[in-house]
Amino acid sequence: MHFTMTGNKILSSYGTTIFEVMSQLALEHDAINLGQGFPDGNGPPDVVSAASDYLENGINQYPSMMGLPALRQSVAEVNMRFYNLAVDWKSEVLVTSGATEALAVCLFGLIEPGDKVLLIEPLYDSYMPIVRRAGGVPNTVRLNPPDWSIPFDDLERAFIDGAKLVLLNTPMNPCSKVFSRSELERIAALVVKYEAIAICDEVYEHLVYHGVEHIPLMTFPGMRTRAIRIGSAGKTFSLTGWKVGYITACPELMMSLSRTHQFLTFTTPPNLQAGAAFGLKKEAGYFVQLSNELQKRRDQLANGLSGVGMEVLKCEGTYFITADFRGTGFQGDDLQFCKNITEQARVAAVPVSAFYGGDDVKSYARFCFCKEEDTLMEAVNRLRRYFVC
Repeated sequence: MHFTMTGNKILSSYGTTIFEVMSQLALEHDAINLGQGFPDGNGPPDVVSAASDYLENGINQYPSMMGLPALRQSVAEVNMRFYNLAVDWKSEVLVTSGATEALAVCLFGLIEPGDKVLLIEPLYDSYMPIVRRAGGVPNTVRLNPPDWSIPFDDLERAFIDGAKLVLLNTPMNPCSKVFSRSELERIAALVVKYEAIAICDEVYEHLVYHGVEHIPLMTFPGMRTRAIRIGSAGKTFSLTGWKVGYITACPELMMSLSRTHQFLTFTTPPNLQAGAAFGLKKEAGYFVQLSNELQKRRDQLANGLSGVGMEVLKCEGTYFITADFRGTGFQGDDLQFCKNITEQARVAAVPVSAFYGGDDVKSYARFCFCKEEDTLMEAVNRLRRYFVC
């Protein structure tokens, strides 16, 4: 008898993530990788030391599936410190193995087959596969470059159509938009009006620039029991390999989320949790310095990209710059452009079309600027030699 092995049809229908594709191409051509969003360096030494110390002197067995009390307490404290949100660490905080697991916990834990889920494009590439695998029916509303304005009529139509959940990413990857207070007020009002739930991917919450303010949707009227906040130690402490995330939600929602989490990763390495707990207790100066340094790197890369003919779009937060490359004279689409500069200029970027379901956004590339000054300088010099000299 002939036996054919088949995988899950939903997940098998997706190719290898564009981040891995471009990173492998960068390795092959010894290119500077400005595609995947990981910083240079090894994170704050004191945070790393706290994790190392716990590894040597702490308890390296299963912690509570909810997470170390120290980290859950720190998450509750920063909710109050930064956003005046009173959070009970015992019943309203859950630690996950990165923000992607947090997203999976929320979507698997809350979606019933056939539930409609409102997604806002451009969107991080894991959103759609998880929604579909959970049995959700995605309904996308699009923000378009260069201004990324919200089509509120389309948004309300999606709620009228029966969206149970909305997944909101702010600060937003890849377009670097930070949703304003007035925009969030309108979104919150729609969530309340149509009795939906908001899953808020806020992993870049501390990476905002030029005085722009990150405001959690959870802080708006009616949203305390309808919003779920997802944070990331990896982004906040430039330690992306740690994969430590955390969820804040009201007890009623947390019950479903924790029961889902127990059947995914169950728990996260306790020493990394201890390091994150230490980091979240840092003085406000750390968080200010983090955004100030990244703002300098953003401006450095933006100036360099402009100098080779690209039109750089506004960047209010995150690690990323979106640039229209048509001014360089390149005639192909964004995937061809990113492959071309990786192979020929030896600088890697990611095509923005990878963040859309359609194929009509073709002239924008996303560049990562969470790198050392010398790394960005060399990347700009390579692009200049390729496009200008």
